[in-house]
Amino acid sequence: WGEQTDVPESADWYNSTFIMAWGSNVPQTRTPDAHFFTEVRYKGAKTVAVTPDYSEVAKLADLWLHPKQGTDAALAMAMGHVVLKEFYFPDQGSRSSYFDDYARRYTDLPMLVLLKQHTLEDGSTTLVPDRYVRASDFDGKLGQDNHPQWKTIAFDTSGRAVLPHGSIGFRWGAEGRSDAGKWNLEAKEARHGQEVKLKLSVLEDGEQAHQVDEVALPYFGGVQTPHFEANPQSGQVRRVRVPTVTLPLSVDGQMRDVRVATVFDLQVAQYGIERGFGDGATSFDDNAPYTPAWQESITGVPRQQVITVAREFAHNAHKTQGKSMVIIGAAMNHWYHADMNYR
Repeated sequence: WGEQTDVPESADWYNSTFIMAWGSNVPQTRTPDAHFFTEVRYKGAKTVAVTPDYSEVAKLADLWLHPKQGTDAALAMAMGHVVLKEFYFPDQGSRSSYFDDYARRYTDLPMLVLLKQHTLEDGSTTLVPDRYVRASDFDGKLGQDNHPQWKTIAFDTSGRAVLPHGSIGFRWGAEGRSDAGKWNLEAKEARHGQEVKLKLSVLEDGEQAHQVDEVALPYFGGVQTPHFEANPQSGQVRRVRVPTVTLPLSVDGQMRDVRVATVFDLQVAQYGIERGFGDGATSFDDNAPYTPAWQESITGVPRQQVITVAREFAHNAHKTQGKSMVIIGAAMNHWYHADMNYR
């Protein structure tokens, strides 16, 4: 999370070219650091303030977004919807090779997640996301005798299940082991050391035979509250279609065929991106989770402002290879589920 658990070190603000001050009233609560925020604007950096009131930081920003108090997560989800749709899918935007490479190498988005059967309150059954697929789930544990239950699995672009180097299972082990302490993230298959490119989605070229399954995800945007206007959709559960693959795994001590999906495919479904399955948003103007139009009734922020800021933030990050920054402040901690706002 950075300095003070939540933001980058203040001198690093000066290295950014697009800064969002989100719930952080920099001139008032971080007065000694504020000069970095103002000085970087002379280099051409764009600044955006996200705060419900016209606070001191708002007057230093090029743009001011003012969501209703406590609705920041809805605003952020809508921005994520825009970025995913326009920067990860070549047929829907200007796919970013930088984002694509970063996601494959440095995030858990390619990792596989088990799907399990779950009974809903209405008595119907559906699949829900469970836990990561691990080396310990495979017959022979993929040759791993050092913490195989802590080593996550992904597909490479040829469709093979591979053991990427750098998950937490490589971090520690018995003293003197040659495979302990080797937890730097690398685009290598841990068993043989060869270079690998991990697959973000099972829909990519070279895929194994896949199918599309319905997966249930929780939806909290329709919960009635006295603090802001809810946006009810389809109850407390959303049923979304996710591309999946069947793998023979040892689960609960028994070998059986189980359905798995990548974190990326689950996240794209969560954000409501339409992928040809008929259950996502067809445009940013659809009142469907989690579009810019959907957040408008909750936050009060005009949808076009959300689209503009998300698009410019991501485009700047693509062009500069990461010099977009969020300064997030303690104002976010004043609400329930504050860590979800942060994330």
